Amino acid sequence: QQRLVESGGGLVQPGGSLTLSCTASPMSLEYYTLGWFREAPGKGREGVSCISNNGDFAKYGESVKGRFTISRDNDKQTMTLQMNNLKPEDTAVYYCAAALTILQDSCELIDAEYKDWGQGTQVTVPS
Repeated sequence: QQRLVESGGGLVQPGGSLTLSCTASPMSLEYYTLGWFREAPGKGREGVSCISNNGDFAKYGESVKGRFTISRDNDKQTMTLQMNNLKPEDTAVYYCAAALTILQDSCELIDAEYKDWGQGTQVTVPS
């Protein structure tokens, strides 16, 4: 069974930074498109960022563009999300997700396309 584990969440003041990590096993990540999604209290799931299987293409949600950076290391079976200039509206549970790659150099922030999910990590930015 595929397993994704997030880490790196926590409490950070507005304007601060956090780095989230996602470790995958036993899947071989070179065959998977990866994404980060988040769920805030009382809100639906939101696509944060995704990255193609080879790391050459990335996409960001409008609310995080210019502040978050996604990356991956297939050899280390990890994906990271560098989050800078955090805002109270970034408060949410963040989930990493994986989808078998269909198109090279592409990814979409459509949660239904992702079949494997982690348990989530909480990020809290107080107002």
